[in-house]
Amino acid sequence: MAQNKWTSMVACPRHPNADLVEDYHAGDMICPECGLVVGDRVIDVGSEWRTFSNEKSTVDRSRVGATENPLLESNELSGTYIANLQPGKGPVGISDSGGFSRWQKSGISSGDRGLLMAFRVISDMADKLNLPASIVDRCNSLFKQVHEEKHVKGRSNDAVAAACLYIACRQEGGPRSFKEICAVSRHSKKEIGRCFKLILRSLDTQVETVTTGDFMSRFCSNLGFGPQIQKAASHIAQKATDLDVAPGRVYLSVAAAAIYMASQASDQKKTQKEVGDVVGVADSTIRQSYRLMYPHRAKLFPKDFKFVVPIDDLPRH
Repeated sequence: MAQNKWTSMVACPRHPNADLVEDYHAGDMICPECGLVVGDRVIDVGSEWRTFSNEKSTVDRSRVGATENPLLESNELSGTYIANLQPGKGPVGISDSGGFSRWQKSGISSGDRGLLMAFRVISDMADKLNLPASIVDRCNSLFKQVHEEKHVKGRSNDAVAAACLYIACRQEGGPRSFKEICAVSRHSKKEIGRCFKLILRSLDTQVETVTTGDFMSRFCSNLGFGPQIQKAASHIAQKATDLDVAPGRVYLSVAAAAIYMASQASDQKKTQKEVGDVVGVADSTIRQSYRLMYPHRAKLFPKDFKFVVPIDDLPRH
């Protein structure tokens, strides 16, 4: 039970000078002298949970809205009013017509509004790509830095967000290809690539070079392959790169061809189309890379690989 200054609004008819006591559990307002319930249905304005004295934090964890976002400049709450206000008589933030003004509805600055919209886009793309929270946090911080320093002024925020997500994935050790980023973005690979180069140049930062090994485990897992095929495909792709047997071919096409070659030598065969659908390249692209790698197949497979199909019986294309 506790006493409140608002209890002065009502009084016990028998003891008008008594300080009423509020019972929040029962919602009653009680006279301490005679026990008369003067009022009921009292609203509890306290915290929704208790703050224990042995807790390290000294902040009262009252329910006052969402948690603060350190990336935003303003974290104040927008006002909440529960009343049928007359036009022109409301508090600050209420228009003369009796409705909420635009400022009162948002409660945030225009700069933070743009950041929130970008963060929402980043979150949606990350959900579609099944990315962890660490990558999302890195991407949000990177976008805020780029946004504040106006390095990519004039570019679409969505395209900049996609480029930041691509960089964050590589920095956090979970790289995604440009095609995967473009698939969940509304902008073209060309536009995202431009933003990517501008961000790297303006922030003077570097990202590690993408290799076939960065994607191999995820691609093989999505295709349902076990560790033996995954190990073989990684070895084939790395050897093909070291020996330069597929000059001019991008890393994704080499990775896809390596996966296809390893599967054809095992008992878990996949077609070029099945591999291409997972990797994100056309089956004709896989075929071209595979033809370049096929004459060197004996040098590409690991020595301990157990062939189900003899190496000389592998398809030529």
